[in-house]
Amino acid sequence: MQREIRRQDLMPMDEYSGVRRQRAKALAAAKRNRRVELGPSCTFYFESYDTMWFQIHEMLYIEKGGEEQINGELEAYNPLIPNGRELVATVMIEVGDPGRRMALLSKIGGFEETISLMLNGETINGISEVDVDRTTSDGKASSVQFLRFPFTDEQTSAFKREGADVVLAIGHPEYRHMAGVPEQVRTALSLDLD
Repeated sequence: MQREIRRQDLMPMDEYSGVRRQRAKALAAAKRNRRVELGPSCTFYFESYDTMWFQIHEMLYIEKGGEEQINGELEAYNPLIPNGRELVATVMIEVGDPGRRMALLSKIGGFEETISLMLNGETINGISEVDVDRTTSDGKASSVQFLRFPFTDEQTSAFKREGADVVLAIGHPEYRHMAGVPEQVRTALSLDLD
């Protein structure tokens, strides 16, 4: 499985515009089995080569930055492609009402440090970005977080087994929720692992 998007993997924008809707539709179907809702306001979107390939193309298509934009997009999105021994998730706080969203975010600063994945009872702590602090000095969380769940060889094998018990959890005192990962999601995510 490919783990990095290179310059030569990108389509010219005139070609991409002709297949954009078709690609979006196919990816939307695949993404249904790559998301898990956790509590009333949080959704995990598990990334892959395909989701990042599409994201890079969308950024290039929308922003129209041309050749000068490409390296920046590759640098930004390649790290979100799982390396074969991890799952990578974009975690989003999704509250439609701006006032309610701000109230929640102001109470859950640092929640990204309390996220874990339990695999057959064994805890794998999520690792948030180290180059960007997504909680402000006044304790307000960002509505978008990026997390990695690193696996050992044994955990990789266990995750890939049909029926593995996988649970996502957030342990922040102001947002404490757990959710089982449905089997169809576990099956789809197991393809990210070598």
